[in-house]
Amino acid sequence: MNASDVMVHPVITTRPDSSVHDAAAIMIANHISAVPVTDTNGRLLGILSEGDLLRRSETETERRRSWWLESLTSAETLAKEFVKTHSRKVSDVMTRNIIVAQPDTSLHEIATLLERNRIKRVPVVQDGKLVGLVSRADLVRALANWRSDPHSIPEDLTLQAAVMANLQGETWAHIALINVTARSGHIDLSGVVESEIQRDAIRVAVEGTPGVRAVDDNLMVRPIMAYV
Repeated sequence: MNASDVMVHPVITTRPDSSVHDAAAIMIANHISAVPVTDTNGRLLGILSEGDLLRRSETETERRRSWWLESLTSAETLAKEFVKTHSRKVSDVMTRNIIVAQPDTSLHEIATLLERNRIKRVPVVQDGKLVGLVSRADLVRALANWRSDPHSIPEDLTLQAAVMANLQGETWAHIALINVTARSGHIDLSGVVESEIQRDAIRVAVEGTPGVRAVDDNLMVRPIMAYV
């Protein structure tokens, strides 16, 4: 699945010359935690989030430092903070360096972007223009809506090969010590694993193989000794 399959569109936006207070009102009215900022042609310029509005002079939440710590803070940093907490224009407060995705970006890549950059949402752009937005909630929704086809059951040997290929892709799975047999979508696992967590991981990997309907786990936990 790609971004275009789960993204929200059209997206509620605001303009760079709008007031911070109007943008905040838009967020509250639409129950959203951020609003993309676009120009009149729909080009993405930035994003205004709850984090950008966390410290504001109106709410008396601006950052306060002891006199000695403030004396060690550069004038440039202090000036930037003043603009962020006092300006009434969205363009002064919004975040400009934005992580974006394309419509054909895979959900795997988007999940990585969200996790690696510790962000809650990724704007989706095409030719510089905003076409959608993918949030953590959209990924959860995609998971909730996912359904496998219970009528699609591969042949036994085909399914067995698919399970083995799935396990071969995982460095923690010692497939030389695992036996896999398939029968009408049911998988029987036998052999030896090093730990309970490895046993659980193998079961989960097998259950996630398309076409698998049930797993009979007969794996034995026996620490594998290394001989030199």
